[in-house]
Amino acid sequence: MAQNTSQNSDNPIGASTNDITADLKNFVHCSIGSDEFKVLPLAGDASTRKYFRIVDDSKSWALMVWKPFESESDYPFLNIQNHFSRSGVEVPEVIAVDKNLGMILLEDLGDLTLERKYWETQDHAISVPFYIQAIEELLKIHFTATNDKKHSCVAFNVEFNTEKFLWEMNYAKTHLIEGIAEVKLSTAAEKGLAKDFESICKILDRQPKRISHRDYHSRNLMIKLDKMKVIDFQDARMGPVQYDLVSLLHDSYVDMQPNMQNQLLKHYLHRAKEEFNQTFDEDEFNQIMMVQLIQRCFKACGSFSSFLNQRSDRRYLHYIHPTLVKVVNTLDSIEEFRTLRSILVDEGLMEIDYEAL
Repeated sequence: MAQNTSQNSDNPIGASTNDITADLKNFVHCSIGSDEFKVLPLAGDASTRKYFRIVDDSKSWALMVWKPFESESDYPFLNIQNHFSRSGVEVPEVIAVDKNLGMILLEDLGDLTLERKYWETQDHAISVPFYIQAIEELLKIHFTATNDKKHSCVAFNVEFNTEKFLWEMNYAKTHLIEGIAEVKLSTAAEKGLAKDFESICKILDRQPKRISHRDYHSRNLMIKLDKMKVIDFQDARMGPVQYDLVSLLHDSYVDMQPNMQNQLLKHYLHRAKEEFNQTFDEDEFNQIMMVQLIQRCFKACGSFSSFLNQRSDRRYLHYIHPTLVKVVNTLDSIEEFRTLRSILVDEGLMEIDYEAL
């Protein structure tokens, strides 16, 4: 995550006062020209990155601390931030960098995520204008940033391919099916599941590829002064446009209804044609959306499961069942992947009380 300053309790890793070092204070002092600032630890994401809010009187910044790096131009966060910024994508401004300390001082985007905006009232339609903004930023990533071949971007050098998609699905198999659910698959089931996985991943790999944010959901979209800002983009890579659309429209963190999903998808397709002269066969596009939903949401369940398996973190467990429902409901419409559906339903994964684990 580039800069999620939200204190959301579902974020399992955060900075602490023990992380406030003399090097950190000196970097901030040199960057803002003051030593009267406060350093406030912030909740982070599921990585080893640490985040702080720097407050000096009425001004504030966000500080990201991670591993030292050698080249600013090749460092994924800075490289992609620069590329997206050139393309008009609303990303946090970089204020100062110390590559030897792995510290980046950023514009403070505040605490209002798109997720929080969605849940502010019972009438979720109020959040639609902000989701429209999120779609507009996504279009810039998919088309403007991808079409800019004059500049080097590390996202051009990595991609979602069959191997990567398979890794994500097998990760979910390990942590959800075999881990949390403790299912012992028969040899026949193993073969059938491997066949389904390979088929799903090859279908997706054959799609045209554009820069994919990779984690384009409501917790990685911040609202500052009513303007959408994109964070957590450092893992961007080439992939089908449906990957990001599934991440946003079938987000595990919100319960977006089909009419809203359809409205936003139609806006994406209309604007892609109007602004970028990109037309899609809607039937084919929607079919790939369904396959991508199966892959992306199943992968998300694997991630949620891994947090429990690897560090006894239970705070994502209540997202597993509703996300699995999305997967199974979609599998019901596709005859081809029957082994995956059979395992999820017949092996009892839909009956587990994940929150009670």
